[in-house]
Amino acid sequence: MFAVYAQEPNADSPLDSLVVGERPEPEVPDGWVRVHVKAASLNMHDLWTLRGVGIKPEQFPMILGCDGAGTLDDGSEVVIHSVINAPGWQGDDTLDPKRTLLTEKHQGTFADQVVVPARNVVPKPPALSFAEAATMGTAWLTAYRMLFVKSGLRPGQTMLVQGASGGVSTALVQLGRAAGFRVWVTGRTEEKRALATGLGAHQAFEPGARLPERVDAVFETVGKATWSHSVKSLKPGGIIVVSGSTSGPDAHAELQRVFFLQLRVAGSTMGTRDELADLLSYLDLTGVRPQIGAKLSFSDAPKGFQAMLEGDTAGKIVFTR
Repeated sequence: MFAVYAQEPNADSPLDSLVVGERPEPEVPDGWVRVHVKAASLNMHDLWTLRGVGIKPEQFPMILGCDGAGTLDDGSEVVIHSVINAPGWQGDDTLDPKRTLLTEKHQGTFADQVVVPARNVVPKPPALSFAEAATMGTAWLTAYRMLFVKSGLRPGQTMLVQGASGGVSTALVQLGRAAGFRVWVTGRTEEKRALATGLGAHQAFEPGARLPERVDAVFETVGKATWSHSVKSLKPGGIIVVSGSTSGPDAHAELQRVFFLQLRVAGSTMGTRDELADLLSYLDLTGVRPQIGAKLSFSDAPKGFQAMLEGDTAGKIVFTR
């Protein structure tokens, strides 16, 4: 079958390991289902996989892609939940110490077919296109959990999103605006800031800018480059919700400010199957739709990977049939 996969880990030149070609069709174990992929979206996680982060060398070749939407053998339209739990796990999907994401142990969604546990498919609302639904499982689910499960924000309060154009960031802007929060963002270029305001942000600032006032919550996916600004931007008692560190993890903690102002730091990783179902219902009810920055055919996947590597994004990059 057709697939986009990582041939081997390459920490220094990840795109050199990217292959567009053929892989064997997957077998379907008991309790698993086959999804015929109609669309899948690109995540930073796919670049990390190409670099060999979070995956053992002996697990290559690995079909890439955490997210996707498609049809089951019976024609049912579904969205894929990317967190695969250990057999018998009970409780929050994200707290299972043996959990994996697609592409860490199991082959991913950038292919004609992917197999996942039966519980890892969620019905796709008819109003969502396959391309829109394919962005939900990682970026939008991450944003939904950060905002509605972890932050404790109430409508009317102010949130700051660090970074204006990535998949999680644009999802946070759209979800936050629809939920009644005052949404501020930072962006490195005028174009990225304009994108954020076009999606609903009330104001957009340059990175590190002094804000008109301190905020109730900051949403972090950037890490080292923005961490100090995030800490300094919070009101006393405010919260930073962090789900990534694309610029590096080794930020200065600024513990004196944290304890003196009683700031809170909450980690957030992906989300649960139930939260994905709730997210899909939320979009169905509100009419909110994801910002798709580029829609490419699977055969043009290298162009999408190059854009993500260069930070040239304006929302989600989606591959479709």
